[in-house]
Amino acid sequence: MNQISWNLHNFRHLLKHCIAERDFLTGKSLHALYIKSIVPSSTYLSNHFILLYSKCRRLLAARRAFDLTPNPNVFSFNAIIAAYAKESQMKVAHQLFDRIPVPDLVSYNTMLSAFADRGEMGPAFSLFSGMREMGLDMDGFTLSAVVTACGDDVSLMRQLHSFTVSSGLDSYVSPSNALLTFYSKNGYLNEAKRMFDEMGEARDEVSWNSMIVAYGQHREGLRALELFQEMIRKGMYVDMYTLASVLTAFTCLSDLVGGLQFHAKLVKTGFQQNSHVGSGLIDLYSKCKGAMSDCEKVFQEIEEPDLVLWNTMISGYSQNEELSEEALDCFRSMRRVGYRPDDCSFVCAISACSNLSSPSQGKQMHGLVIKSEIPSNWISVDNALVAMYSKCGNLEDARSLFDRMPEHNTVSLNSMIAGYAQHGLGEESLTLFQAMLDIDIPPSSITFISVLSACAHTGKVHEGQTYFNMMKEKFGLEPEAEHYSCMIDLLGRAGKISEAEKLIETMPFSPGSIGWASLLGACRKHGNMEIAVKAAYQFLLHEPANAAPYVVLSNMYASAGRLEDMVAVRRLMRDRGVKKKPGCSWIELNRRTHVFVAEDSSHPMIKEIYDYLDEMLLKIRKVGYVPDVNRFSLKEDGKEEKEMEMRLRHHSEKLAVAFGLISTKDGEPILVVKNLRICGDCHNAIKHISKITKREITVRDTRRFHCFKEGQCSCEDYW
Repeated sequence: MNQISWNLHNFRHLLKHCIAERDFLTGKSLHALYIKSIVPSSTYLSNHFILLYSKCRRLLAARRAFDLTPNPNVFSFNAIIAAYAKESQMKVAHQLFDRIPVPDLVSYNTMLSAFADRGEMGPAFSLFSGMREMGLDMDGFTLSAVVTACGDDVSLMRQLHSFTVSSGLDSYVSPSNALLTFYSKNGYLNEAKRMFDEMGEARDEVSWNSMIVAYGQHREGLRALELFQEMIRKGMYVDMYTLASVLTAFTCLSDLVGGLQFHAKLVKTGFQQNSHVGSGLIDLYSKCKGAMSDCEKVFQEIEEPDLVLWNTMISGYSQNEELSEEALDCFRSMRRVGYRPDDCSFVCAISACSNLSSPSQGKQMHGLVIKSEIPSNWISVDNALVAMYSKCGNLEDARSLFDRMPEHNTVSLNSMIAGYAQHGLGEESLTLFQAMLDIDIPPSSITFISVLSACAHTGKVHEGQTYFNMMKEKFGLEPEAEHYSCMIDLLGRAGKISEAEKLIETMPFSPGSIGWASLLGACRKHGNMEIAVKAAYQFLLHEPANAAPYVVLSNMYASAGRLEDMVAVRRLMRDRGVKKKPGCSWIELNRRTHVFVAEDSSHPMIKEIYDYLDEMLLKIRKVGYVPDVNRFSLKEDGKEEKEMEMRLRHHSEKLAVAFGLISTKDGEPILVVKNLRICGDCHNAIKHISKITKREITVRDTRRFHCFKEGQCSCEDYW
């Protein structure tokens, strides 16, 4: 072997090693030697440099390597197209595809996969149709990509499934796995199970993992674990994807003990340091334990966290409203270390902005979305933005974005219907629901929660009962606790307390605290003390540490003049060590959040706030406002009425509203957020303040939005 051939042999070996290890620096040094003609140039070696730079995410270097390739062949084009597709630059990828003299199957599959990953159904099916018209051969990867591109179009998927069988491509395992995953994700577990069974001996590890995930997604964790045990018995190879799927099963079962035991086994095998398995552990602890400190420990053990792991951490924080700031901090940290957010990153971060009711951060996130080339699911990000604008009190922007969306799915409609319902715009909510039915977008269980809530807010008892029955009769959806709670609320608002009580007693399962809370709220509204006592007792059986039933009963006794009973409830609450969560309210102005608590003294403008509030309370007294001292529930302490009034006037929501009014221009609407339900006295006062100041004042509490305008509230004094 001469010197040149020996150098070429070693050069090729080193270059392939650099590609496998993603060793950019060594590969770059080899490229410099290649350019200096240390070895003869060839299309073969040039193609490998394109692959090297593509795998190292160095797109410009990959393009330079492609442009320097002496005689690019179809492999050269496929490599650079894949590089651009990986960076979501589909326009350039398509231009390069059009330059290929004779595209091969890999060329088509690369483009199809890229479109599918981005959720671009139109271009993917246009390319697929072109392949069919030209009579080009297809393989399992072709069908897998097209199946993935279907999104949630079940009708189209069934046509593709038929084509897969008729063309004999079902002999490939990859399209069968893709079909299994599609059916599972879209709620068709029986079809997924049938696909799995029909695959027989052709099933690979992906098939088993997909079926385990399918059971987990449908809350059939026991069957998922049984399937995992069967894999072990068959001696099948268990990889990180299998283990992550099993963790999903524990999560869906809320089986923290089992998850902890499984974590111990992972530690013994060293798999807990795998990024994919780590994501499953973080998901388990954040959902079943609610302890992000454990999640942080898992995250820190992983040397090279990937984008999925970062997304799982952001999601874990955003699921807990009190950790929403931490979710945004995590999002920023992810970007600082060089990861570009994908659709999942944005959805979780936007959800955190929604929790904070932070319009400025929400708009910043929207701006970042617009500047970003999201590699896949645009519609999920748009849905999150619609929900965010609604929760930040800006229905106009929410609807504007909704109308500009190129397509809608069930979640899109749910977000907008819920937005209207939460703002008390029941008619608009029901109109949009009817439009949803007219265009054959199937409603989900979540849709009906918003629809029933809208019926409650508009007093449409008959319509609400019709929609409730429609769930099972027309759409096969079993009503859950929240749906029954909405019906109890609907009947309670209409004064049908006995019917609401009968419904709660005839439910096919325990109503839980949510059902009894709705009945208690109805009793509070209509002053039904007898049923209120029963509802409060049942509520406390489910949540003995919850202060709400004590407070509601105490206030009802106070309003009825039954002071001894009021004192007894307060004493019972104190003896049991139950404490009411401290109330606070906040308002965002000029990208700064100002937080207030009752009788606050910490804000730098507190003197101006109190002076303005005292002046405003004098004005609203003249137009009919009377402080609701009965609700204060402290007469047992011997407080004078004047002192109780003073305490009432300094509630956190009043302070936040006063600060907002003196810090903004006349006519400018303001949004205040409270961590508890708004109190009755503040609700009454803010109604009068909105009329005197001619301002639109929105207060978002834990239940809904209260939109005050010209002395009226969108909740019609029922919340």
